[in-house]
Amino acid sequence: MNALELLLNRRSVSRLTAPAPEGEALQHILAAGMRAPDHGALRPWHFIVMQGEGIDKFSNLLEKAATDGAMDEDVVEKAKNAPYRAPMIITVIAKVAEHAKVPAWEQVVAAGCSVHAMQMAAVAQGFGGIWRSGSWTEDPTVRAGLGCEENDKIVGFLYLGTPELKAPMKVSTPDLTGFVSYF
Repeated sequence: MNALELLLNRRSVSRLTAPAPEGEALQHILAAGMRAPDHGALRPWHFIVMQGEGIDKFSNLLEKAATDGAMDEDVVEKAKNAPYRAPMIITVIAKVAEHAKVPAWEQVVAAGCSVHAMQMAAVAQGFGGIWRSGSWTEDPTVRAGLGCEENDKIVGFLYLGTPELKAPMKVSTPDLTGFVSYF
């Protein structure tokens, strides 16, 4: 698949199963994340790869966060089961640092670009993925459990694996009306 075809047909895949990327395939995914646009060459990101016992630990962390947040039993159960939707999760944390020329927002965007690059690298190698975020990215229990410092921002959880269902190769071309103007 060429790069343009990959980008024009990008889609999220939520139903993922084993196998997950490993070995050289995983190294390519992580390396793609490291190649994201990065003003100042700060590399303002950290990747936490979870699989196997790591998924179990993440499940326990989300369950604790939901319980600490006094959420109802259904929410606690959903949080506990969420990590098992894929055989691998890569959490991406923006490591935001004070910098005279690179504002915090730009560092967070750079980390977001790394998530996209990793998802595209996974798809290019025959895997599927979905970038999830939500309230857990701001939850104090989750942040502490993942070792976040005060200025760090969790930009997302990249769920990776093998798609359970074969999706059509082509997606519909979006209508650009209302999204593009020329100056």
